[in-house]
Amino acid sequence: MTERTIDVVVFDIGGVLLDWSPTYLYADLIPDEQARTHFLTNVTTPAWNHKQDEGRPWAEAIEELTSLHPEHSEWIEAYDTGWLKMVKGVFEDTAAVLTDLRALGIPTYALTNFSGEKWEVAKDAFPILTHFDGEVVSGVEQTVKPDEKIYRILIDRYGLDPARTFYTDDMQYNVDGARTVGLDAELFSGATELRTQLRSRGLSV
Repeated sequence: MTERTIDVVVFDIGGVLLDWSPTYLYADLIPDEQARTHFLTNVTTPAWNHKQDEGRPWAEAIEELTSLHPEHSEWIEAYDTGWLKMVKGVFEDTAAVLTDLRALGIPTYALTNFSGEKWEVAKDAFPILTHFDGEVVSGVEQTVKPDEKIYRILIDRYGLDPARTFYTDDMQYNVDGARTVGLDAELFSGATELRTQLRSRGLSV
């Protein structure tokens, strides 16, 4: 049996545990694909949404963007009020990995770029998000991955040994950021590969 080299497993959330995409909401609101793509690319831009992950209040974000694009006020407001419709659901195969780790007594944590406001909404809607031993949420901490600071918050807050802490994320730059502080991090490409990565480190999942 492979010697166990990790004691803790840390999960990213969007793209790993939750299936999130603005398209799930706006496919209904903006049926025309070209118009929808333009809106999501040029109005509610990823950079604009990222500010909420950094801690900007949603009310402020909606007010600012509506003032710039008053003709799209209803669609902009829906990004806030209809946010939950952007989540198709939980990736059940990843949730099963989390459940199996907990059954083994392995501490698990969430480390996510997420609006603090929407994180509470998501936890109410998807109870699996409350099953972690701890969490570090960018919107609460007001610092985002891949900034070194957010990884150090995780390590320091929960007294983790970086070398024995495994982290999975679907964005390579976040994986690279985790590795800079000594975390054992791998790119998430699905639950099956995640199990393989964990087994290679001595966990029987």
